[in-house]
Amino acid sequence: MGRERTAGSGLEAELAKHRGLEIHGGYIRIVFMWRRIRCRESLGLPVTKANIKHAALLRAAITHEIKTGRFDYGRHFPDSKNATNYSNVKDERLATLVARYKPLKAVDLTPMTEEKYSYALDICTELLGPDRLAGILLPEDIQRLRIQLIADRAPSTANHYLATFAGFLGWCENNSYCRKGLSAACTRFAMTDREPDPLTKTEFEQLLSKGCLHAQDSAAITLAVYTGLRPGELCALAVEDVDLTTGQINITRAITADGTFKVPKTGKSRSVLLMPPAVEACKTLMSLVANCTPRQIEVFTNRHESRIETITPLLSPTTQARKKIINHWFVPTSWNTKWAAIQKRSGIRPRRPYQTRHTYACWLLTARGNLAFIAKQMGHIDFTMLVQVYAKWMEDESAAELDKIWTELNSKKTRP
Repeated sequence: MGRERTAGSGLEAELAKHRGLEIHGGYIRIVFMWRRIRCRESLGLPVTKANIKHAALLRAAITHEIKTGRFDYGRHFPDSKNATNYSNVKDERLATLVARYKPLKAVDLTPMTEEKYSYALDICTELLGPDRLAGILLPEDIQRLRIQLIADRAPSTANHYLATFAGFLGWCENNSYCRKGLSAACTRFAMTDREPDPLTKTEFEQLLSKGCLHAQDSAAITLAVYTGLRPGELCALAVEDVDLTTGQINITRAITADGTFKVPKTGKSRSVLLMPPAVEACKTLMSLVANCTPRQIEVFTNRHESRIETITPLLSPTTQARKKIINHWFVPTSWNTKWAAIQKRSGIRPRRPYQTRHTYACWLLTARGNLAFIAKQMGHIDFTMLVQVYAKWMEDESAAELDKIWTELNSKKTRP
């Protein structure tokens, strides 16, 4: 609404001196921006020079309070409906809120996960502006953040940042630090599912014959391929986990990149039955560490609980070490480095170490292994994951499986 013509030219001139003042219904009204909203509030004062100066001073005080984050709508305009509509969030800067949120979130995280969360929150806060008031953020700001994140990051990384920041924004919404709907604006980017890229039998043999320079390396890769262990589980194995009498290995822990021991990904232990090559690999690894001294480690079951174990590393850097001071355990990152070197020497196409797990699953599926058995071996709750991830390998065997079923149906044993 525009300014109404004042009674005299003197009042018009006085009014023109001050920004953000207008006349509405014969009374002075001030106009200001707050949280990206244009606010208009009538003071109920008639248009006089004294009242115009008073309104100008009031508006100046309000704009100063807005800039310093101390503005209280209800204090200045207690009878305004906007006092309720606009005062439902508190003025806090993003950096302050993130610092407050981190320890509250960390109580449910492992130290390694806490570090990743903290880094993601810091990146998003820096891109948005650490001094920005959370209360003035709009979904548009989050959409702009998405653009900045995906500009030079992989979709998986950007999605991790968005998921982490969405959790923070949800906390802000619940505590009235920002408007509702911001967390929902952290839409994840669509990703193309990466199909498993298993080793062929020929490539596996090349890894062992050309890539491995030490008996430990060939035994470790054989064990990984014939058990489907995750890299963190493989590196955390101990001699005490192997039961050669029953032909199985117990998976009770994993190791993180920073050397912290934790329970497996699913939170539950499992036993993996060993095929003959895996049994021989275990025997080789056990012989190589036969003279090693058992070591005491702490395995975290969650952030607040842990157990103490005294075990002997089954796969240890000390076996091949030339240095006197070296870690007693491989961690996933150091195993990645070794795996890359072995692949390069073997001449096969490079893959991530996790592909040994996919190789195990694909080999068993193409051999028409029982889905429930394979899922249990790999530590899945059921075989849903197998169907989703390895459908291609199941489809490749569908014709052969049908022939097998038809043969069984027509055999003498299955006739009614």
